[in-house]
Amino acid sequence: MNSSEGKVVCVTGASGYIASWLVKFLLQRGYTVRATVRDPSNPNKVDHLLKLDGAKERLHLFKADLLEEGSFDHVIQGCHGVFHTASPAHFVVDDPQTQLIDPAVKGSLNVLRSCAKSPSVKRVVFTSSIATALYNGTPRTPDTVVDETWFSNLDLLREQKMWYQFAKVSAEEAATKFLTENDIDYVVMNPAVTIGPLLQPELNGSSSLIFDLIKGSQTFLNATLDGSM
Repeated sequence: MNSSEGKVVCVTGASGYIASWLVKFLLQRGYTVRATVRDPSNPNKVDHLLKLDGAKERLHLFKADLLEEGSFDHVIQGCHGVFHTASPAHFVVDDPQTQLIDPAVKGSLNVLRSCAKSPSVKRVVFTSSIATALYNGTPRTPDTVVDETWFSNLDLLREQKMWYQFAKVSAEEAATKFLTENDIDYVVMNPAVTIGPLLQPELNGSSSLIFDLIKGSQTFLNATLDGSM
């Protein structure tokens, strides 16, 4: 018998690029998946999930709001593991606090509080970003080793108005503090550019960069210089 059969896990932000692949692989391995999305009635966000092998029998969609206290309680209750991927991914914003920082930090803590309420949860996998490690003012030479001790400097990010990176660092710091204090086993993943076959119908941010290069509409350097990255 597969050790994953009968086990229930939660994936937040399930319509995103990484989360969609997570749902696919978890279903393949026999897990029952509780997937949260902002709007389960939006076919552009959920149809690709509902078409996955095993979805009819073992995929359950839930509406949840990162900024609504307790919104994830009923979803996470009874789950063995939680994959938290839900977070805004905008590089150009008018209101960083409202559009990025609050959803990233407060949203993550809302999810983790729900985990702390459920004794069934054995592990949390927290999806962060390589952005939390790269911007600490240390020169990155070919001999430089970037490891788990590296953290981007919040003052530097604030000064440079790198709000996406600021939000990711703030969220990871708040999350690891909460998880440690509440004695919850966890793993933090720090992906970089995520490209490859798409499950969802819309391009994710990383794939959009590649598509812009192919079209010739925007070079990577110009995207960085004009603030759209």
